[in-house]
Amino acid sequence: MAGFVPDWSLERRGAIDQRRHLEKIKEALRDRLGDLVSDESIIASDGKRVVKVPIRSLEQYKFRFHPWQGDRVGQDHGQHQPGDVLGHVPDGQRGAGPGRGQQPGDVPGVDYLEAEVTWEDIAGLLFSELGLPYLKPKPLSNTPEPTWIFKDIRPKGLMGNLDKRKSLKENLLRNARAGRPRVGRWREQDLRFKTWIDEPQPQDHAVVIAMRDISGSMGDFKKLMARTFAFWMLKFLRTQYQAVEVVFLVHHTQAREVSEEEFFQLGESGGTKVSSVYQLCDEIIHSRYPPERWNIYPIHFSDGDNWSDADNRRTVELLQAMLPLVNVFGYGEIREGGYTSTLMSAFSRVQHPRFKMVTITQKQDVYPALKTFFPRQGG
Repeated sequence: MAGFVPDWSLERRGAIDQRRHLEKIKEALRDRLGDLVSDESIIASDGKRVVKVPIRSLEQYKFRFHPWQGDRVGQDHGQHQPGDVLGHVPDGQRGAGPGRGQQPGDVPGVDYLEAEVTWEDIAGLLFSELGLPYLKPKPLSNTPEPTWIFKDIRPKGLMGNLDKRKSLKENLLRNARAGRPRVGRWREQDLRFKTWIDEPQPQDHAVVIAMRDISGSMGDFKKLMARTFAFWMLKFLRTQYQAVEVVFLVHHTQAREVSEEEFFQLGESGGTKVSSVYQLCDEIIHSRYPPERWNIYPIHFSDGDNWSDADNRRTVELLQAMLPLVNVFGYGEIREGGYTSTLMSAFSRVQHPRFKMVTITQKQDVYPALKTFFPRQGG
């Protein structure tokens, strides 16, 4: 047929619809990411639970004629522009929403489907927005294993390390100098071999010092929020980075280093002396993680219910002494209510670009807290 141009996109309709469907799933996940990150059942399942997320179903584009005007032909006289409203449904025939004071409408609703997504789907979207800020390569004086790098070419070596391209080039150049620009008549002097050396390479070595308040004022909600943040922080670090260590500290009136299991399981008891954990953090940095060899990220969660103003001042002094040594120092305060703690008031006077503070008053605040302490772009 003359003038007929086939629409080959119809052949890919299934693939196009599948891609649109996956985009809708991602969009639905992004909209609910704050809720999903703080979902206790997901954390308890340790990544084994499948989550169902409602998304709008896909529909193909089609003409839909006015249902109350009889049979019509779908055309006009060229007087309209794309996006113009061609008809108006009377108010009495629309679906009446809540609060309109009208009778229930007879217009069909929007179909929704429940898409099953795994923990990896959620983590993939979350981790794509996170990163270790101000991360820099750090040379280590005691590399555990030698780093062998082929970076030199020599005329003698093992046949297993023969560099064929370099050898071919040498043979061609030698023949060209003799007036025969071709490959052939091989001689031992044409061979070239790759040679390796042991050269320690700077790596992005980093340590995260996780600190958690386990005093008596840390109730169930506060404890849950601290553990939720720590759960996603560890998953992010161990998924995205290879050379990251994590140190776990807990404190009430005294601070101590604990295992990862104890960090998540220890209950609350005793009073609060925040300076004790900052003092221990400072000692660990100086004794085990010198700043010239490590990227350092102390992260502390508490309710800010410190025992005295004197200890607040001591805590601020220790914080200010550590700030020049670290990449980022994060303080998260978990509250139940609208109060402002004396510790947060003391910290608010610390003006330093590497000091980050967040407040968590509801479960949805964990997600923005992660993005504040570990922004994708930083430094």
